[in-house]
Amino acid sequence: MLTDAACERRAGGSVSADCGGCFRARAMMMSDSPTMPEHKRTRQNDARAAARLLAWYDTNRRVLPWRALAGETPDPYRVWLSEIMLQQTTVAAVESYYHKFLARWPHVEALAAASLDEVRAAWAGLGYYTRARNLHRAAQIVAGTHGGRFPSGAEELRKLPGIGPYTAGAIAAIAFDAPEAAVDANAERVIARYFAIEQPLPGAKPELRASAQTLVPQKRAGDFAQALMDLGALVCTPKRPSCPKCPWTEDCRGRAAGIAELLPRKGADRERPLKRGAAFVARNGHGAILLERRPENGLLGGMLQPPLGPWAAKFPTRDEALAQAPFRADWQRRAGTVRHGFTHFELEIQVWRAEVAARCKTGGRWIAPDELAHAALPTVMRKIIAHAFHDLHAEPLKPRMR
Repeated sequence: MLTDAACERRAGGSVSADCGGCFRARAMMMSDSPTMPEHKRTRQNDARAAARLLAWYDTNRRVLPWRALAGETPDPYRVWLSEIMLQQTTVAAVESYYHKFLARWPHVEALAAASLDEVRAAWAGLGYYTRARNLHRAAQIVAGTHGGRFPSGAEELRKLPGIGPYTAGAIAAIAFDAPEAAVDANAERVIARYFAIEQPLPGAKPELRASAQTLVPQKRAGDFAQALMDLGALVCTPKRPSCPKCPWTEDCRGRAAGIAELLPRKGADRERPLKRGAAFVARNGHGAILLERRPENGLLGGMLQPPLGPWAAKFPTRDEALAQAPFRADWQRRAGTVRHGFTHFELEIQVWRAEVAARCKTGGRWIAPDELAHAALPTVMRKIIAHAFHDLHAEPLKPRMR
């Protein structure tokens, strides 16, 4: 290695900027120097951590349908579509829906031109149905107001329906390589352990995002965002994390404190009340099922369902159920119940069915059997319809004159 004097002679009296050997050596010594200001030392440590994670990602990155391959330019439409679908949903559950949407609507203009009913029907079964309405509305805004081009900045992205802080950061980073933190559930776990953040979720979310932002590199921000997600999915798992395989194992404060597997801490679970009610599944002589549309606002907004009674703490009595039925018929209560979990409560439904000869006049729609598979029916409503006709044991409900 050349001495400083030798460097000066080569450069004609000043230290050569091209003499990498001594500069690198001095930089390394300076980075560990106790006299270096703390903020500079922190920035250098963060940069090294980002570099190690990116090196790990280059070897271990997952191949996902919506992820651009190494060297490819990400498609903002595909990034946005996948990020909306992945909100509160697993990769395994999303893959088939993603392929279906992309085949049917390959670009944002095509999705914007679809009807909301078509989008809802394609979304049925994926859950959190407000996302479908927001997806369609956002597509119309991008296609109409933005000329088919997604905004590249997180702040502008947040103005689109259905895009919050995480989703905006993820799209900006992955699609446009903007230096934004994208902290999904996997990344939250990694960051909580790396920085030993013990505040319980969800209160810790702002600190987790701010801490992640300190690590985001100016270049390859999109790869960094996806690397954090992959590290959480493959190595820094909820139980029994593979710390020896982690590129951050030496600097992980949670591991050093012996609490990594306990992080992130969760707040006390809120008790989920149990609600009960009745559903009325009517089938006519042609096999069509009577369905109604739910109100646009609220749970399962705008989706289809068989007629339902109100949900309460107790099941309705026989007389109460008859009063709730959409019309008079020979209603029969099926044995057993349908149970379904929502985010904030559990639901149990008693199912009543009726076979009718003609199409009774109601405010709903009779959906033919060949159309039922493609109707905008949430999973719980499909469970109810299936339960109505698979059980041969029934308890008759005699109609009461009104």
